[in-house]
Amino acid sequence: MRLRLRCRGANLCAPSAVGFGEKEGGCQMQQRRSSVGRPSGTDGSDFSYRMVVDSRYTKVAKGRSRLKVLLSVQCFFQAVGFFIALASQEKGFNNLAVVSISVGFVSLLIGELGRRRSQANLLRIYLSLSSIAIACAVAHTVRSDLSLKVSQYKDLLPLTAYEFGMAVCVLIGVLLQIFVIITTVTLAQNMSSKRTS
Repeated sequence: MRLRLRCRGANLCAPSAVGFGEKEGGCQMQQRRSSVGRPSGTDGSDFSYRMVVDSRYTKVAKGRSRLKVLLSVQCFFQAVGFFIALASQEKGFNNLAVVSISVGFVSLLIGELGRRRSQANLLRIYLSLSSIAIACAVAHTVRSDLSLKVSQYKDLLPLTAYEFGMAVCVLIGVLLQIFVIITTVTLAQNMSSKRTS
C-alpha cells in the first residue's frame, strides 16, 4: 500500500511499511522536529547571577542630562546679556558687566567639559565661576540707575527697554543659579563617590 503525499507542489510516493528516506519522483521528504519550551537560561531562573547597575551610575547619568539642559539655558541668557550690553555701548561698558559676561562664558566651557568627561573638579570650578558671574551681574544691576529708579518711583514704567531686559536676565540668572548649585553639587558628590568606591 502506497501513500501519496503532496510536499511543496511535488508528488511523493512513500510505502507504508518502508522508511521515509527513500527517493521517489526526484523529491526527498525531510522530517523537522519542533523545539518545545523555552531555551535554557531564559526562564528567569538565572536571576541570582545577573549584574545590577549601581544606583550611583544611574544618578550620575540623570545628573549629567539635567546639567546639560541647565548649561544650555545659561548659555542662552549669557548670549542675551551680551547683546544687551552691545546695544547699550553708547553709555559705555561697565566693568562689572564685562566681567560677568566673560566669566560666565568661561564657566560654561569648563562646565560642559566637566560634564562630558565626568570630572568633579572641573564641575566645582564651573560652579565657582558661574557664581562669581551672577554675583557681578547682580552688583552691576544694584549699582546702575535701575535700582535708583525703582526705589524712587516705586514703578517699572520709567525703565528703558535695556534696563528692563537687564533686570529680567539677572533675575532669571539668579533663579537658574540655584538649580545649577543643587544639580552640580549632587553630581560632583556622586562622581567622587563613584571614583573612591
